[in-house]
Amino acid sequence: MKDLFGKALLDYQNDNYTEDIITSTNISENDELPLPYLFRSFKEMPKLEKKALQLSKGKILDVGCGSGSHSLYLQEKGLDVKAIDISKGAIEVAKKRGVLNAEVLDILDEKETFHTILFLMNGTGIFQELKNVSKYLKHLKSLLKPKGQILIDSSDIKYMYEDEDGGLWIDTNANYYGELDYYLCYKNEDEEPMKWLYLDFDTLKLACESVGLTCEKVMDGKHYDYLAKLY
Repeated sequence: MKDLFGKALLDYQNDNYTEDIITSTNISENDELPLPYLFRSFKEMPKLEKKALQLSKGKILDVGCGSGSHSLYLQEKGLDVKAIDISKGAIEVAKKRGVLNAEVLDILDEKETFHTILFLMNGTGIFQELKNVSKYLKHLKSLLKPKGQILIDSSDIKYMYEDEDGGLWIDTNANYYGELDYYLCYKNEDEEPMKWLYLDFDTLKLACESVGLTCEKVMDGKHYDYLAKLY
């Protein structure tokens, strides 16, 4: 990983903002990811994120924290937050912005326990592929304190496969339709492609049940997205 995402965050943090990140997938064209959006305040966040932050309690783990916007909000509320990301640049930015406990760490290497674990901005993406979901959920379950919770969001992207007549062109012989190849480009440099998973709620619920977790939908978003609570 070249950590172009971290490089972009550092550029913005250090007042070197000249262009945005370009993302695409194997089923979608190029799309701009504006860097200011990654530094948003609470009032600028979508309602799913606001709800998740309002439900957060106790000792909190912010997984894939990016620039630290969620962690900073919770910290300002007086909560005990640990922020982790696999991007060195992101963690450097989070620390510069004032996140007190931020670490470069893969969630599968986390060993502490928490009352709340947050996975926001399509949190299921970190699972990468459907076959990995149970492995991740088992590990997350081991990180929960008694009466702890996991708050995670995702989208059912079935709509991306609809034709003009409302029919679906999903290949039933292919992998799960929410498994995407994700591409990121910054300042004309391409990041190594990565796997990214969008998970519909029913599939997430089934996976949770298979490892002994309860999965409840907290709310739906504006565009096929949802927030779920696992416990």
